[in-house]
Amino acid sequence: MLHLQARALLDLIEQRGIPATHTLTPAEARKAYLDRRFVTQPDPPEVAAVQALQAQGPHGPIPLRLYRPLGDKAATALPALVYFHGGGWVVGDLDTHDTLCRQFANGAGCIVVAVDYRLGPEHRFPAAVDDSIAATRWVRDNAAALGIDSERIAVGGDSAGGNLAAVVAIDARDAGTPLQFQLLIYPATDMRQGSETYQTNGQGTMLTRDTMAYFRSHYIRPDQYDDWRASPLLHADLTRLPPAFVLTAGFDPLRDDGLQYAERLTAAGNNATYVCFDRQIHGFILMGRVLDEAHSAVNLCAAELRQALKSR
Repeated sequence: MLHLQARALLDLIEQRGIPATHTLTPAEARKAYLDRRFVTQPDPPEVAAVQALQAQGPHGPIPLRLYRPLGDKAATALPALVYFHGGGWVVGDLDTHDTLCRQFANGAGCIVVAVDYRLGPEHRFPAAVDDSIAATRWVRDNAAALGIDSERIAVGGDSAGGNLAAVVAIDARDAGTPLQFQLLIYPATDMRQGSETYQTNGQGTMLTRDTMAYFRSHYIRPDQYDDWRASPLLHADLTRLPPAFVLTAGFDPLRDDGLQYAERLTAAGNNATYVCFDRQIHGFILMGRVLDEAHSAVNLCAAELRQALKSR
């Protein structure tokens, strides 16, 4: 059964006549997603420091935002999480996920580097992938100057960001610079969008089949769906990847994407942990102001990060 708080949120959205994302232009959708944080997200916690940075990529500069956790001692190199925000590869930015990145920094005791990758439809696939790979490589190459332990770097993301994190982990393996961990929060892993939960969970929640089709159409061409950089679930070789923590929501059309990817990681010999918040909807981890289980999910992810990135 859908959590009562999630049901109340969906009812409120309907009562207020808030338009569905797929009925908006990309610019309108971006503004709506950004504005929603004031209603659903908790207040951003204090961190030790926040720093604006910039990496170079094949398509030009990539804005980054680095968070240092409370209690950070500058003389000690900390582990790091390179984080890719959600938003269907079309909406979202450094501000929409500012609170979550702060929560992860403090909760895991690590540096978080958030990546403002290029969005569609202005920059279509594989621009977001290229930016994400370039940003992660830049963090590794500049680890010493950033106070980061280059041997303890993880990637993570939610939804579209989870897709990008999974792809970056595969790329890092193939480049001979494997990462230590991947945090995949309701990741999109199969661009064909044909799993059972696209049907069972495709209507009546914040992320619907229509909205997923809207995002996909602005991001990628149909003849590119089978490219593993768009659909990491379809990669022929998922061996030798870093340990993964995969979190999904029971009333999310992407639930099966996360479950199937976790199962393939495990079958390929990797350490993959899978947890589903059965009563929740897509995007819930950002909604701690109105959904109590969001705090549980954040704390669980932070604990997994802290354990995975501890000194070896």
